[in-house]
Amino acid sequence: MPRVTLISALAQSPAPAEAAMRESWPEARFNNLLDDSLASDLAALGRLTPAIFARFLALGRYAAEATDGRLRTAGLLFTCSAFGPAIDQVKAELPIPVVAPNEGAFEEALDLCREAPGGGRIGLLLTFEGSLAPLTAEMRAIAAARGQQAPEIVGRVAEGALPALQQGDAERHERLITEAAKDLPGLDALILGQFSMMAAAPAVRAVRREPVLTTPHAAVRKLRRLVEARL
Repeated sequence: MPRVTLISALAQSPAPAEAAMRESWPEARFNNLLDDSLASDLAALGRLTPAIFARFLALGRYAAEATDGRLRTAGLLFTCSAFGPAIDQVKAELPIPVVAPNEGAFEEALDLCREAPGGGRIGLLLTFEGSLAPLTAEMRAIAAARGQQAPEIVGRVAEGALPALQQGDAERHERLITEAAKDLPGLDALILGQFSMMAAAPAVRAVRREPVLTTPHAAVRKLRRLVEARL
């Protein structure tokens, strides 16, 4: 029974990550680390600072070194999407699998576009404005690393959805996400780009024709593949 640690920078992220673990990897044991000041600090600062990088490294080291008798941490899953470069630094340092929140969904979406004319078109629907530019760049970088033509990326922020969720109004959060999804053009795949958006997936699938990918499930699938390959 491998143990993995879910590391979050937003209070709304652990619950969907836990749900995805139970659904996609029920054999694994997991625990949470949460520092919800990271998201608010990033929003206030407007950029990733050396101090934020250091805090991510501290969280990663702590999680990787945790032990429980013979049960050691087998992998880490970060759940918040605006911290890609900091997560990359953790990946470079630690000897265990480390998965960023969006890479699994990006890879699955790119698979769906592999044979599409012009590289295809992927929708990236978010609730946090600060994630749009880094995630767009991350998807293009993954496509380049795979030797695949970069798709057209249609980014959209569901305005007001994240504040609604933070105020406890999950129904409004899901409604605003669904309304934003309706306005997107035809796509080869649509990614709900934040872990906290997972609950809106059924409603979004009801108004869209293309595959709708949730980042928690795709991330757990990737982490499971990486961890089980080492067992």
